[in-house]
Amino acid sequence: MAFQELGNLLDDGLTLPIKGKAYRIPPPDAATGLRVQAIFQAAAVAADGGDVDREVLADAAERDLYADVLGSAYDELTANGVGWPMVKHAAATAMVWIVQSEDAAERYWNSAGNPSRLAPNRQQRRSSSDAANVTQSRGSTSTTNPRPARRRGAKGSGARRA
Repeated sequence: MAFQELGNLLDDGLTLPIKGKAYRIPPPDAATGLRVQAIFQAAAVAADGGDVDREVLADAAERDLYADVLGSAYDELTANGVGWPMVKHAAATAMVWIVQSEDAAERYWNSAGNPSRLAPNRQQRRSSSDAANVTQSRGSTSTTNPRPARRRGAKGSGARRA
């Protein structure tokens, strides 16, 4: 088996629908990808109460991260007059795509960035737990007989007679 061309194996972009138009987010260059990874790592460390590498965050603040993440789609979005909240959401979605996966980015996109929408709602949790409660458990696969133990001295409990 030979290695296939990587460009044919990996999807090289992300398409986001905004105001009736599909905007294609090109894959980031290596430097942007690594910077986004570092920012997400710093955010995870901060969320866990750890010391954050302030240089990483300062570096992100100095550059136009959203424009870098969105690539050519950024110019298209701004030229079409798309508002800042939508541009920001598109950039955040692209960052999730860069760091995690297209599936994770889709979940983030469809949640409108609201973390409470990412978790299943109460009805979905209940229906999945109801399904779990309906499933019957398997019987014992043990070969032991569940007869109660006999009392000592009871008839038939002694040694066998010859």
